[in-house]
Amino acid sequence: MQQRKIIEIDEELCTGCGECIPNCAEGSLQLVDGKVCLVADRLCDGLGACLGHCPVGALRLIEREAEDFDEEAVQQYLAQGHTCACPGQQIQFHGPSSSSFLTHWPVQIRLIPSTAPFLEGCDLLIAADCTAVACASLQQDFIQGRAVMMGCPKFDDQLLYKERFSEIFRTRHLHSVTILIMEVPCCASMVHLVKAAYQEAKAAFPLHKALVSTQGEIVLNEPLDVSR
Repeated sequence: MQQRKIIEIDEELCTGCGECIPNCAEGSLQLVDGKVCLVADRLCDGLGACLGHCPVGALRLIEREAEDFDEEAVQQYLAQGHTCACPGQQIQFHGPSSSSFLTHWPVQIRLIPSTAPFLEGCDLLIAADCTAVACASLQQDFIQGRAVMMGCPKFDDQLLYKERFSEIFRTRHLHSVTILIMEVPCCASMVHLVKAAYQEAKAAFPLHKALVSTQGEIVLNEPLDVSR
């Protein structure tokens, strides 16, 4: 035991979103009963790589008496099948099934790293959450043949969205991006975020924009002019 830096999680603030978990290379953070917890002191190196990934600031570095960091214990822990991601964030890539054209998991923008293998060389659909229940033809008209990222620009972190899109647009060889949003004012920001990321990344693939009405009708599906 020695006095050293180690991660502390504020359970009152933690929402259980799991954003911090894949950013701990040692797998020392896990989701238990809806809250992130430190599995064992010896698995935490105290460097704080996870700190900037908590949207509510529930993580901090403190100094306290703790077991020494044990690199060998980390390797044994990971070798036992423990991963650096909560189950909802584990990357899965598969072919379409008889019941769905979706070929991968996860689908939430916040949970998909720019390194996800299904993003390479894909036609990408960026869809607002509400389109999943409003658009009856979502599977056939939009998901088929595309990788999917879904989210809500009103309730989620818009800066995170723009940075995630920009990184993907810079580092993956996308064939096209289709933005599918609802015909409501709060959804329009998704288009602005994608366009800002597109310009920041100096991307050159085609963009499309599709609008779904609150009655579920596709009222617009056309190329998107990024110059405006």
